Amino acid sequence: MNDLADAGLRLESKSPQLIRILAALPELVERIRAGAAQRDSERILPYQAFDWLRQAGIGTLLVPRDRGGPGGKISDYIEVIRQLGAGDSNVAHALRSHFNFAQAIVLRSVDQPDDLAFQRLLSGAIFGGAHTENLTRHPGDIGTALTRQGDHYRLNGRKHYATGTAFADFASISATDENGELAFAMIPTDRDGVEILDDWDGMGQRLTASGGIILRNVRVEPEEIGQRDINSFVGRHTSTMRQLHLAASAAGAVAAALQDGRDYVLQHGRAATHSHADFARDDFFVQKVLGDIAALSYGVDAAIREAAREQEAVADAILSRLPDDQIEHLLVQASINGARAQLVSGQLALEAAGKIFELGGGSATSRRFNLDRHWRNIRTVLNHNPLNHKARVIGDYMLNGTTTHLLEGKVF
Repeated sequence: MNDLADAGLRLESKSPQLIRILAALPELVERIRAGAAQRDSERILPYQAFDWLRQAGIGTLLVPRDRGGPGGKISDYIEVIRQLGAGDSNVAHALRSHFNFAQAIVLRSVDQPDDLAFQRLLSGAIFGGAHTENLTRHPGDIGTALTRQGDHYRLNGRKHYATGTAFADFASISATDENGELAFAMIPTDRDGVEILDDWDGMGQRLTASGGIILRNVRVEPEEIGQRDINSFVGRHTSTMRQLHLAASAAGAVAAALQDGRDYVLQHGRAATHSHADFARDDFFVQKVLGDIAALSYGVDAAIREAAREQEAVADAILSRLPDDQIEHLLVQASINGARAQLVSGQLALEAAGKIFELGGGSATSRRFNLDRHWRNIRTVLNHNPLNHKARVIGDYMLNGTTTHLLEGKVF
């Protein structure tokens, strides 16, 4: 399941550092997978898995070679997320803010090198984020306030959906400054006044640490503050990349469903009363269902990998300083095709996760197997972005050339 060649992680032209990280990935995924069902059942947050990720250098993946990193590309990163998702989609999902930060730092380094950020990444630091609020009048409104107090600032507010921040060393917190402008503060997660809550109660992705954060008069230094630029080329690119990260996490959940379904048949399955076979593994219908799940998983993976290649082309164009009109064209196409990939992969993923129960009878629904977690996880991931709206935007673009939502730098 985790063979590097099958996974598309071709090792030629990669740095020795990257080769080591990728070569160690299958064993890491198996360690994470070993306790995934139990963690979900008992709601045990995967802190240990994040220690393993730090030790394996996963968080350094996108740091360029000339900065001392492995020099991984987006196709490498998305494949790593997919494979981690096959171990536990919660772990894969919870890394989204980290890689969003890392990619933004890499692309902005063309004009604004951030030595401290690269140093932190290479030291193994994990980055989280807290931007969404649920106590404001409209989604996207920011009530968290950043106010000056002498030679520093103070941060006050409450965030929701701070995915992965409980596992992180630093977190990006969006806020409104005294001029009403949108800003962010990058602060250590253990700073005085930061309270990370474990209050996420979703039916799926229960272990992503997607609860809230309370910020009580948190001190922020001037150098820790930046302006958000969601409408820039980098901002729009990372917005689409964040969505692809979720799709890769769901693709991993499909691969996990395939593996768990196979294990169930081989270890626990029994032939049905009217089956022609003595063992479930020899039943034609069981074989057919598992083959269907395998095909669906292959289709999901193919869509995600193609979308990753398009995102990689955008990043390369920004780094190469191609003319703006060329970058604009690549951005729009990557956004459209990324949405198409999410639409088709989402449908296939849900179908695959539902089919796992056709591999057995009533016993397949036993809580001790926890096979339903894959459907719950996929459904929850898909609820993060409005798929119906994506389909409408794609259709409007194809019929009328409308690019309104493709230029916003937001999750559409």
